[in-house]
Amino acid sequence: MPSPFPGMDPYLEAPELWSGVHQWLISQIGIQLMPKLRPTYIAWLETRVEIGPTGDVFPVRQYPSEAIATPLERAVWERTRRNGSKDTAPLELDTEVNSKMTIAAIHIRRASDQRTVTAIEVLSPINKRPGNEAYFTYRRKRAALLDTNVHLVEIDLLRAGARAPMADPLPPAPYFIISSRADRRPRCEVWPIALADPLPTVPVPLLEGDPDVWLDLGQVLDTIYDAGGYGLALDYACSPPGPLAEKDAIWVNSVLNEQGLRRYGAMLTRSALSRKVSQR
Repeated sequence: MPSPFPGMDPYLEAPELWSGVHQWLISQIGIQLMPKLRPTYIAWLETRVEIGPTGDVFPVRQYPSEAIATPLERAVWERTRRNGSKDTAPLELDTEVNSKMTIAAIHIRRASDQRTVTAIEVLSPINKRPGNEAYFTYRRKRAALLDTNVHLVEIDLLRAGARAPMADPLPPAPYFIISSRADRRPRCEVWPIALADPLPTVPVPLLEGDPDVWLDLGQVLDTIYDAGGYGLALDYACSPPGPLAEKDAIWVNSVLNEQGLRRYGAMLTRSALSRKVSQR
């Protein structure tokens, strides 16, 4: 069962899902590449432990619409509107604490001597939230890789959080793939990906003299979506995690309506958008 979206499914960005989605993505990338790498190279699964906050990296809406707010957002909103009355019971909320997380990546190694040739990273929220230990750990690791002769391919399928540091500004887009070839630095190949775009097939560089191998990210996502049963787990009647631009929200509604996956949810979101327009 494929995702209803032609490219990245924004519902997969939910914090409670992303850890599993990340593991699926890394594993399937290795599985897809391995037959193309034999016998000269291997796709090696690398893991590391990082420490940082595990909560939602999306900004909190201060004044949510009643139609699209979560129950918690409505509770906060109602108590805020009461101007701190003395008889208002306090909210009980979790503070942000650090947790240890195992992060996986693919390192393409030369089989003869285990030399790392290319690192493939799929970014997680823990790497994209400035100020925490995991953010700085990843930035240091990235900088160290860029000082070597190892190619780096970064896959960022998260709308929220800080982007990879670049000397030239990245164009506006929700998703990115950035490939830094060791022999072309500081120039990078950048794929900006719109919400409605299919995920691209990108070249993965190897040692000089060996041709690139191709990574079909659309096929990777289709495979893990089906294998992980996400079509059974995701509630498309609700809004996706994090804010969407108005045109993107309308497009998401359209896609889900066409496939019969959002009826009541679509009415709620259209109502919220109508109120927003009428208030201008």
